[in-house]
Amino acid sequence: MGSRYNDKKREDVGRHDSGMDSYPQYPGARRPKKKKNGGSVISTILLAAAICVFAFSAYKLIGYYREYKKGQDEYSSLEDTYTVKNPTAPVEAASEASSEDGGYILTNVEQLEDPDTVEEVKAGAKTRQITEGPNGYSGAGFSGGETNAAGADSTSGTAAGTDPAGSGAVETVPMLVNPIDFDELAKVNTEVMGWLRIGALDISYPVAQAADNEYYLHRTFRREEVFSGCIFLNCDNTKYLTDQNSIVYGHNMKDGSMFGRLKELDQEHYNENPYFWIFTPNLIYQYRIFSTSTVSRAGDPYRTRFSRDDFQAFINNSQEQSGIDSHGVTVTTDDRIVTLSTCTGNDETRFIVQGRLEQIYASVKSADASFS
Repeated sequence: MGSRYNDKKREDVGRHDSGMDSYPQYPGARRPKKKKNGGSVISTILLAAAICVFAFSAYKLIGYYREYKKGQDEYSSLEDTYTVKNPTAPVEAASEASSEDGGYILTNVEQLEDPDTVEEVKAGAKTRQITEGPNGYSGAGFSGGETNAAGADSTSGTAAGTDPAGSGAVETVPMLVNPIDFDELAKVNTEVMGWLRIGALDISYPVAQAADNEYYLHRTFRREEVFSGCIFLNCDNTKYLTDQNSIVYGHNMKDGSMFGRLKELDQEHYNENPYFWIFTPNLIYQYRIFSTSTVSRAGDPYRTRFSRDDFQAFINNSQEQSGIDSHGVTVTTDDRIVTLSTCTGNDETRFIVQGRLEQIYASVKSADASFS
């Protein structure tokens, strides 16, 4: 009997040592509730916080996606509707033709973006004479840059060239079919001043100009409130691009839209196509890129007018700091420059691409009845 008692005692002790319950085992018996420790509560709170952060991040990402898509859809629609993919030159009436003009009306912009053959192509082009006056260029097929009652250039005028004051000199320029339907585009937004094309980067957008540089920061060309905004010309510049330095702004979008690809303009892209274009209703401007660089958000690249000495210093500095070799492109104080500017992710700096006015073309409307 003592032996059995001792065996039973050892069995009970073993249960306690092994962590087994010592309470009676019978149907309906309840286990005592375990107390929650502080670690479990903290873990639950952290998990809930992580879920909230994830949900908020997902919400923001979806919002960004919708913003990007809204902007992309708008600009894709504008390009599809108001640009000519393969424009054809109109047939001029015999009374309008001149035996001195010769050549043919240029239609293919891409032919004029090959630095090895561009001069040959231009040499075979039909030409038109335009006269540089106080308010721009005038000539056959142009409205003459008349002055309104307030003394400002009228919106019907067109100006360009290297002498904003106007010299009255006659210039002969090649004729090129304009791939943009500005008559219809102006019905969408009367503040349109042109259309920008950077062939090397496949950048193609309308350019607007407002009374200040805030309006189009987060408004699209159709004036919709979208973060990507619109490509726009600096409000202090003349829309006729006659200033020494004209500045065009665009957002550095993460999806590569707007000026998101501008920083990709490296030596390889430049060698293939060193030009960008600004099409306007009456004239077409071709610019030869001569510099790319990261600059301070405030400084000479954001000035529009200079003294001759300051302008030369600005040109020299731009070429010295350039991230590309422009193969000896000469820029002088008689030239006109366009600076394309976008942000870098650093509030104190901007990335710019600068081009010198290379050639002006007389704009000719396409014979195509449909822009598609």
